[in-house]
Amino acid sequence: MTKLRLKYVHRFRDRHGKVRHYFRRRGFKDQPLPGLPGSEEFMTAYQAALSGDTAPPLAIGATRSKPGTVAALVAAYFGSAAFLGLAPSSQATYRNIIERFRADHGEKRVALIKRRHIAIMLGKKAGTPGAANSWLKKMRGLMRFAMEQDLIREDPTLGVVPVRSRSDGFHTWSEEEIATYAAHHAPGTPARLALALLLYTGQRRSDVVKMGRQHVRKGVLSIRQQKTGNMVDIPIHPDLQAILDQLPADDLTYLRTSFRKPFTSPGFGNWFRARCNEAKLPKHCSAHGLRKAASRRLAEAGCTANEIAAITGHQSLREVERYTRASDRKGLADRAMKKLKDRT
Repeated sequence: MTKLRLKYVHRFRDRHGKVRHYFRRRGFKDQPLPGLPGSEEFMTAYQAALSGDTAPPLAIGATRSKPGTVAALVAAYFGSAAFLGLAPSSQATYRNIIERFRADHGEKRVALIKRRHIAIMLGKKAGTPGAANSWLKKMRGLMRFAMEQDLIREDPTLGVVPVRSRSDGFHTWSEEEIATYAAHHAPGTPARLALALLLYTGQRRSDVVKMGRQHVRKGVLSIRQQKTGNMVDIPIHPDLQAILDQLPADDLTYLRTSFRKPFTSPGFGNWFRARCNEAKLPKHCSAHGLRKAASRRLAEAGCTANEIAAITGHQSLREVERYTRASDRKGLADRAMKKLKDRT
């Protein structure tokens, strides 16, 4: 039997005789890895640790922060149930934003932060509404924790109005853009496989990079979403099945790097961007935009919001509506009027 060798994975037998595996990397916290090497739960935890989602670098000087300061608050927050209860990908996003806040204001006292200070900091980010509102969301989580710790009496983020944005977020791929990509990347190439997985499953890149034959049973692909923890069961589209049938049966994941290793989510995003560049597609075409395109196609096929959410795994119908705004409104309007005429 071939022994699976994974970087930074240490195997040992504890005092009870049980074999355990740990992810150990210099400058990072040790992470226990569940299950057996090669299993879904093991590889999911390993990929998260490898990308730094669950094994962030140790905060230098965290234990020397003065009590009551922003630095001390942030250190405590990163060890709290509120933060550790977030999905690994969300933890990474929160940490990046809050660490920058700590770097700028670490020595200041939390009790002195007022609403006007939050509003001023938000205003400086108004040029990028999406990033500004993401920052405000993370600050609200941090300040709620500060209230629980009795460091402040009132939440300074309350009443601060988010920056108005006219953008719908990530660009939804049009059918012309999908056709352009497909025309440039021939069937049988990894680039074409990536397109099919994103477009016919409607999942995030963090979930697409984990997909493999172990997730498929009786024509249904079942996977637990990394961000939400929800399990989605997606009947495989015939076009996708035809592509999957041509793949080797010995890989743990469908998508592999040039070194035959599984992708990390950020690594796949960069790789897919390069494939879009090769097809001379605009910069706004991204992997996440194909998730929105999948939702658009479902809406144009007449699927309800609940049916779409069953595929994409969205937790709110409002979010589904936002994703399907780019649907063929004229076609939907024609079908709606036909239904009204038929009823009459």
